Amino acid sequence: MSAGQGLNDTLIVEEDGQGQRLDVWLTEELDMTRSQLKNYIAQGRITVNGHSVKAGLRLETGQIVEIRIPTPQKTSVEAQAIPLTVVYEDEAIIVINKPAGMVVHPAAGHWDGTLVNALLAHCQDLSGIGGEIRPGIVHRLDKDTTGLLVAAKTDQAHGCLAEQIRRRSMKRHYRALIHGRLKTTEGTIEGSIGRHPGDRKKMALVGSGRDAVTHYTVLETLSQWSLVECRLETGRTHQIRVHFAGIQHPLVGDPLYGWNRHELGAQRQLLHAHYLALQHPNGQDMEFQAELPQDFVVSLEKARKIP
Repeated sequence: MSAGQGLNDTLIVEEDGQGQRLDVWLTEELDMTRSQLKNYIAQGRITVNGHSVKAGLRLETGQIVEIRIPTPQKTSVEAQAIPLTVVYEDEAIIVINKPAGMVVHPAAGHWDGTLVNALLAHCQDLSGIGGEIRPGIVHRLDKDTTGLLVAAKTDQAHGCLAEQIRRRSMKRHYRALIHGRLKTTEGTIEGSIGRHPGDRKKMALVGSGRDAVTHYTVLETLSQWSLVECRLETGRTHQIRVHFAGIQHPLVGDPLYGWNRHELGAQRQLLHAHYLALQHPNGQDMEFQAELPQDFVVSLEKARKIP
């Protein structure tokens, strides 16, 4: 049974389950991914002999495994007929080329007009596994970052895509216009990212933060700027923006981390998710590309004309 339908069941470990990890054993017993099961185990919704346990528990014959997974509540977010640029869509996934100015999911100050509002109107069967506020969402882009984003339309697809992000096998490449010239044409920026200690709206490089790794390649060196391709190994909030600001090469137009928001006419950070590669829930390898948006192109052309 799908976790999206809710589940109340009791299973008894047979001899063939002796010594198996709980989460691995359950993937064979239930129609759920291992990552989904780990979450439910951590939440205490799956117990063994009446006790909360860890996903890696080694089972013993005769143990009683109780599963109490509630049916997801219907989302309270309003469906809104907002135009979307759909790059690809089938019964399981939808890939969007997100415009600047669109928030991905509702949050304080942005309860409507979001990508989720638009998806709820576009997809009648949007997955609920992501929760009431983020149905179908497995990753996101900042409000003013443009480009490719995939959402799940079924619980199975959501689990599959979330697992790819957890394993870091989903490939996400970005184009960014940054200040200055980098010393090397290729490199890696590493630095733990957490909430800024003095400004809750910002992230920062902090020792107590979560590990973050950004790989980059310089595509074009200009007089005062550089066009770079960034490849995420991790996906922290504002990762590319924080990492490049941290090495004194902030993104052009960045209102939080940049030096001159309106430089080259940029009204936002010039960051675009141009490439996305993933494995479809049916096992097919897929890749998508999106050209730079017009405002990015205009600023880039201005930069090219400055000696």
